[in-house]
Amino acid sequence: MLILGIDTSCDDTAAAVVRDGTEILSNVVASQIQVHHPYGGVVPELASRKHIEWILPVVYDSIDKAGIDPSMLDGVAVTSGPGLIGALLVGLNFARAFAYGRSLPWVGVNHLEGHVAAIFLEEKPPDFPFVALLVSGGHTILYYVTGTEIFELMGQTRDDAAGEAFDKVSKMLGLGYPGGKVIDELSLKGDPTKINFPRAYMNNYRFDFSFSGIKTSVARYLQTHSASFETEIPDIVAGFQEAVIDVLVHKAFGALQERGCNRLVAVGGVAANSALRKRMKAEASRVGVTLHIPAPELCTDNAAMIAAAGYHHLVKGERGALDMDAFSKGSARKMTGC
Repeated sequence: MLILGIDTSCDDTAAAVVRDGTEILSNVVASQIQVHHPYGGVVPELASRKHIEWILPVVYDSIDKAGIDPSMLDGVAVTSGPGLIGALLVGLNFARAFAYGRSLPWVGVNHLEGHVAAIFLEEKPPDFPFVALLVSGGHTILYYVTGTEIFELMGQTRDDAAGEAFDKVSKMLGLGYPGGKVIDELSLKGDPTKINFPRAYMNNYRFDFSFSGIKTSVARYLQTHSASFETEIPDIVAGFQEAVIDVLVHKAFGALQERGCNRLVAVGGVAANSALRKRMKAEASRVGVTLHIPAPELCTDNAAMIAAAGYHHLVKGERGALDMDAFSKGSARKMTGC
């Protein structure tokens, strides 16, 4: 079954063709980083306009790279939310028209479910059940996953997502956008033990997260060290990153212990962070846990993961309605099974 996946949830215009929910035939992503870089973050109106400009060539590029004709497609899966509402509507309306014009079944996919489905595009995916840490620019969530569409919410951020904190700290320091990649690279030159930023373990809230405090702590440090912080930037970002990683690792492995599970999956854009990947591998080895993290290009937003998730819905006979609307926000409980 060949599924065309489409994702326009934020600032990447993405399309992919995936066979049977596991085999990537093509995965095309048109990045808007250069468009938004001067503003230090994504400008929703600009993102929507670029999606309109790029979606047709990106979709047909993905079909060409898959080595197929559009008539060979068996269905279409598109992100319906959460994300930027204007951006989402571009992809959703294009997918609906594309499928309708070719009499193809189509389905709207939750972007969060897509991130988790990315792990099944790897050569050796995990068996069920597993704990999934989904950590991205808009979400930081822990799920206990017992089936392809069965997610039990264990915890989520109560304020900022980890990726959002990366972007905002990067903006404070004038490092530009996207913050995660810049901080990841610059932290290699710094000492993570030199500046001790707080860790919000929130033990009373078990598996929930909070990253607003560390963001504020970095801002206060810059205010109180205004004369010297420019020479300390590598140490600042290394210390900030270390604090965020400490919390993510603590909560994720705590969730494993809670469930008596020995399989951990880490997905989402922040899961591409080299320091987080290194720490999670070390901790997994230490406690005897099997760790699964997709390749970095499958951690960041892409359409292959949407096609992978959509495949299971289409096989079950689910279909998108002509009046389906996009949703910009939603709790992690909007996931199937939560």
